[in-house]
Amino acid sequence: MTASPARRTHVRAHSFNAAAAQYAANRPSYPSALLDTIETLTGRPLADARAADVGAGTGIATALLHARGARVVAVEPGEGMAAEFRRGLPDVPLVRGDGNHLPLATASLDLLTYAQSWHWTDPALAVPEALRVLRPGGALALWWNTSAVDVPWIEAQALRMERFLGVDHVVQRNGDGSRAALADPTGGLDFTHRTVRWSRRVPLALHLANIGSHSAFLVHAEESTAAFFAEERRHLLAAFPDGTIEETYDVELLLATTPGEA
Repeated sequence: MTASPARRTHVRAHSFNAAAAQYAANRPSYPSALLDTIETLTGRPLADARAADVGAGTGIATALLHARGARVVAVEPGEGMAAEFRRGLPDVPLVRGDGNHLPLATASLDLLTYAQSWHWTDPALAVPEALRVLRPGGALALWWNTSAVDVPWIEAQALRMERFLGVDHVVQRNGDGSRAALADPTGGLDFTHRTVRWSRRVPLALHLANIGSHSAFLVHAEESTAAFFAEERRHLLAAFPDGTIEETYDVELLLATTPGEA
């Protein structure tokens, strides 16, 4: 019997808990320019802002907000991810929960963030919850690291992953309009879209471990996944003989503010 879409989404969402250490060690962070852009769009500094980072995972985005001086609390549903978060950020408050039912007080936040996690919510539930917990003039910020497919080797890799996984959307190719429509199908939020490009240079093994930490690979058959990565390693060494990969990302940011003054 084929699993329902909801069941497949549930399995993929929870696949991160067994791979939390791999996720923390290999996933990319976000550039400081992203946080600068959030400050510009909201018209206020992150320092001393009352913030919550939902779907915080191992704390990649939470750590950046905390370093900017935000009074941030993390919200994370997964036990494994929460345990890894606490190891890395023991001084940052963490509560268990998800975006569909936020364990946060009404009108308590200046900023609500979803870094690489809004797509795990049901917007019909998550949008009203965001509006409930944000103060007047508060901001909802959603963002995703997306691979820059205008870079030839990245496009070639994306096509190989799509063929292996049997899908046609491994890499988001049109982040503005389509992401805004998915973020809030009702159109009730007026999102501003920005793209921030950045890159990092990493060893080949770390690059492959990063790919392997994505849910589509975590739930795939282990034997065939190992064969894919062995072949992918050969492709990458042909392009990067020294074994150092330059990953290029476009962070797709969607930000909407609530009516009123904060």
